[in-house]
Amino acid sequence: MDAEIIEPSHDRLPEVVDLCRRALDLPEDAAEAPAILDALVTRAATDRPVALIGAVRGPELVGVLVGSISPQDPRLGHVDLVAVTPEERRRGVGRALLGEAERRLAGLGATELLLAGNPPYYAWPGIDVRYTPAVCAALRLGYRQDRTAWNMTADLSDGSPALRSTEAAERRLADRGVTVRRAEPADLPALAGFARATFGGAWDAELAGSVGRPGAGAHLAERDGEILGFAAYGSSRPSWFGPMGTAPAAEGSGIGGVLLRRCLRDQAAAGIDAAQIGWVGPVPFYSGSAGARIERVFFLYRKAIGNGAAK
Repeated sequence: MDAEIIEPSHDRLPEVVDLCRRALDLPEDAAEAPAILDALVTRAATDRPVALIGAVRGPELVGVLVGSISPQDPRLGHVDLVAVTPEERRRGVGRALLGEAERRLAGLGATELLLAGNPPYYAWPGIDVRYTPAVCAALRLGYRQDRTAWNMTADLSDGSPALRSTEAAERRLADRGVTVRRAEPADLPALAGFARATFGGAWDAELAGSVGRPGAGAHLAERDGEILGFAAYGSSRPSWFGPMGTAPAAEGSGIGGVLLRRCLRDQAAAGIDAAQIGWVGPVPFYSGSAGARIERVFFLYRKAIGNGAAK
């Protein structure tokens, strides 16, 4: 009997979380399944269409997919998460879930479907290369790889360079009139404006998901009321760091390293033993400032769907 495709009701979300705990092979992903689903299903629905799709065999949920439409470009659909229980793999469940996602998101106007994160709420940049069945399924279904992304890991155990003191650097900044402090909810409008004006993208929304939320936070640097930089953590997952940014005029001042390590110390104090720096750009900066290393590598895929496939 083929698995039946359903739309799980809200009261089945605990079952969806439990499935992800069992289906996500990497321990760090399985442990954070509740936070991942909360970000992708509940919080994401505030700013974009979200599709939660399930596969059942009899009464048992055996697979789940979360898809969404890009808030920046409604022609782009995203598969944010797909998970199939180990015993059901290679039985067509993943293919059926992806096929349904293509139909539903095309119905919402998407002309391309990306197997890639949809900021500001995302679980991964793409498919972790260690999830081999997912990579194979993407290729079989006609998706093409168009980018590679990576995360870096910062060790947060005692003695790690990620936790070294910032006191001396903060004194040097203070001598130049720069104040470094924890961001508060009242800072959000200024932070969001700075992020949009300086970097564009979805960082302002990620900041909103970090400042003032339990298990998350942010720090900022300012001079005479002008924001010079920020760093945040925990927007989608407690163990993930980012985003962070420094005003071009303040680059090289040491602000970035101070903000980074302040956040990492917060995460260590919360009991996190390793932080994931997500979707990294400046590898040398994170390596030098926190001893971080490249660890997780992701393939990002895309495929024309709906009207896009007909062209």
